[in-house]
Amino acid sequence: MKVKDVMSRNCTFITPQTTLTEAARIMADQDIGFVPVAENDRMIGMVTDRDIVIRGVAKGADSNSSVKDVMSAKTYYCYDDETAEEVCANMADLKVRRLPVVNREKRLVGVVSLGDLAQDVNKIKVGQAVQTITDPANDQKA
Repeated sequence: MKVKDVMSRNCTFITPQTTLTEAARIMADQDIGFVPVAENDRMIGMVTDRDIVIRGVAKGADSNSSVKDVMSAKTYYCYDDETAEEVCANMADLKVRRLPVVNREKRLVGVVSLGDLAQDVNKIKVGQAVQTITDPANDQKA
């Protein structure tokens, strides 16, 4: 099965000019932990709830500051025509729980999470991915 068959298509994205408050409100309203940042439906970054707190609030940013000041410009993504199993393995390697999904023209078309992938991929593989992502011993950043 392809990622486009299991991804969430109702993908909210924000612009770089969106305020931290607006971004946080969107995340709270939709019960999500990240929002892609896009211009003209091309993803240029993403902002997480952690970015808002660590790169914004903790450093004294005003709630009306733009997400462009705290967003991660380096983003990981997957293509909508990749298999669910390939993306699950990639998420484990990258240690992420969700990925923006783009088409081959790199237009943002959705978001896929480990929960979405659990619908198709062998549950053992999803479990292994979760264990790899959450195990501090596997954290290369420490």
